[in-house]
Amino acid sequence: MPEIERIFRQLPRLDMVRLSGGEPFARTDLLDIAHLAQTHLRPLRLHITTNGFLTDRIVKFCEARRRDVPLQLLLSVDGLEAKHNEVRGRTNAWATATATLKALAPRRQELNLTLGVNQTIVDAAGAEQYRGLNDFLKPLGIRHHVVMAYDASATYSLQREVDLAPKAIGDFTTFGSFQREAVTKLWDEVERDVAEWPWLERLAKRYYIRGIRNRVLRGEGEPNPRCVALNAHLRLLPNGDVPTCQFNTKVVGNLRRQSFAEVWASQAAATQRAWVRQCPGCWAECEVLPNAIYTGDLWRALAPSPGRPKVPARRASPPVPGPAPSA
Repeated sequence: MPEIERIFRQLPRLDMVRLSGGEPFARTDLLDIAHLAQTHLRPLRLHITTNGFLTDRIVKFCEARRRDVPLQLLLSVDGLEAKHNEVRGRTNAWATATATLKALAPRRQELNLTLGVNQTIVDAAGAEQYRGLNDFLKPLGIRHHVVMAYDASATYSLQREVDLAPKAIGDFTTFGSFQREAVTKLWDEVERDVAEWPWLERLAKRYYIRGIRNRVLRGEGEPNPRCVALNAHLRLLPNGDVPTCQFNTKVVGNLRRQSFAEVWASQAAATQRAWVRQCPGCWAECEVLPNAIYTGDLWRALAPSPGRPKVPARRASPPVPGPAPSA
């Protein structure tokens, strides 16, 4: 813990701190890490993504944490019971995740907590689960977020320091194979439901939906905000490594062995920032939304210019391609 505090003390104030994994609640010291983050990084909001398996530990964390900073807790749920259990490889995955949701949903105001579910669409069967899962969550007042999985992510690769970034503007290869009619139906449904959200969340989600529709259905890279990785956006791994982004895990330094100033001003960081400037652009929500916010592209989406040129279509895409999921 002294090592983590030393790192946090060096970092600048951050608008948002996200503690993710793997499964962050597998760490028995997560509460201490959250307190250190709130003390030294002074975020406007703390965000934690979890699979929701450890219900008692998650509830105790929410009860014991300092509540001066709002907590956004996002549970990963891939569909209704049978589908979620299949994807997670556990017969009780649905039971534990929904127990966590039901335990926390009535206490959101008391705990200064925003509770949501993130459904990652990995195959056509997952897309068909959207409506049923949304109907389950709505009476609980839980926001239902949806993202579509890329075929690969460097962050979750077993190899170190790999570059799996898109190679062309508008490039987005899905993890599973989908018929375009199913994709169109899914995003039409999501967009109708998003219309009921508060305006800022609605704006951000519609921005993501617009990009995913254009890439998956039309092969177009619009919108395509300038990337802020290693500028306004920093990733930090548990071993202290600072990688470039989700799709390029080239490490620019290590905050356990170097100071933040040394890492941030290093030649390795400068080299990777040059790479970032040349990247054609991805469409992973956790990368895209910081880009859209800090470049102002999200706000420009409020009043799109009729004359704004579109990025030319890279390829036609019916049906939507994607490799078969591996075992």
